[in-house]
Amino acid sequence: MKSTLLLAALLTATAAASPILQAPADGDPSAYTIEPVATGLDNPWSLAFLPDGSMLVVERDAGLRVIRGGKLDPKRLDGLPPAYVQNQGGYFDVVLDPAYASNGLIYVAYAEGTDAANHTAVARARFDGTALHDVTVIFRNTPEKDTTAHYGGRMVFLPDGTLLLTTGDGFEFREQAQDLASGLGKIIRIDTSGNAPADNPFAGQPVANAKVWTYGHRNQQGLARDSITGRIYQTEHGALSGDEVNLIEKGANYGWPIATYSVDYSGSVISPFTEKEGTTQPIAVWKPERFAPSGLTVYRGRLFPQWDGDLLAGSLAEMRVDRLDLDDTGKVVGWQRLFGELQTRIRDVRTGPDGAIYLLTDEDDGKVLKVTPR
Repeated sequence: MKSTLLLAALLTATAAASPILQAPADGDPSAYTIEPVATGLDNPWSLAFLPDGSMLVVERDAGLRVIRGGKLDPKRLDGLPPAYVQNQGGYFDVVLDPAYASNGLIYVAYAEGTDAANHTAVARARFDGTALHDVTVIFRNTPEKDTTAHYGGRMVFLPDGTLLLTTGDGFEFREQAQDLASGLGKIIRIDTSGNAPADNPFAGQPVANAKVWTYGHRNQQGLARDSITGRIYQTEHGALSGDEVNLIEKGANYGWPIATYSVDYSGSVISPFTEKEGTTQPIAVWKPERFAPSGLTVYRGRLFPQWDGDLLAGSLAEMRVDRLDLDDTGKVVGWQRLFGELQTRIRDVRTGPDGAIYLLTDEDDGKVLKVTPR
């Protein structure tokens, strides 16, 4: 009897400790309104809100557009470096400098190179509200790769003015995610000139890339900072299911490919371990479904107070947004599926300065959508 109770207790403890999401709830479409802000976009990838109420929108194949006064400017902004536009390659993310109001600087992440040698890059430019000036490439990831997938390309500024950038493992180079000398499968931290800050975790180590902030990542397409707690959250694709949400900590190893909840596309085992000493566990895992997470935001706004502090993660494969309810420690305590009635791939999710939620649809005729309470 005692052994049976002990086994049950152990199984319960294991289940409680598992990051695999359980028991989702479905949102109520009658509780909110979704309206288009802009249409006719070429695979919009990300969005940045300007102080004057305008928005910068990245199109994967074509670069930057501006939404002014609720209308999409028909002209694209010239001057960005040419992107490598193949398969998953193109222009990815745009963020404003923390001192944008005084310096007008923006940063754009994109794929650069050729079929034989390409990489993730970041360009800095000054935007005067109409045109780009002083465009400079401040970062090019190394080593170069000859694949057209897994670039990462999401960016977030830290309070000290340094920039975090996600990079992918290049699909066929997953072992390099564990190699500190490689920039593949990492979160990179640089200053606004592209240099490695002296307090990066591996700076000064002769065999390491000084710009590496964290490692052991696969295909990272979501990155967000909580403006209240300062916590950094990230989403990344597994191979066949096993997509993750991670709480990002300086210098941590997030396991790929030596510890993963994912299996390969053929169904074969990538690693026998979901946990391994020296690696950090995800805080949430989608399994068995293949969620394919995209953009990510920590909701801090007045329009949906019941969601304050929660994660909103876009999905490409499941064509919806998932809300992960977080407690005060950052632990996931609930899971809700939202906006599935749109039946379209969601590429990015942003919290607007007005408290509304903005969605970008991943289509040739893509849209920026605004979600407000009904």
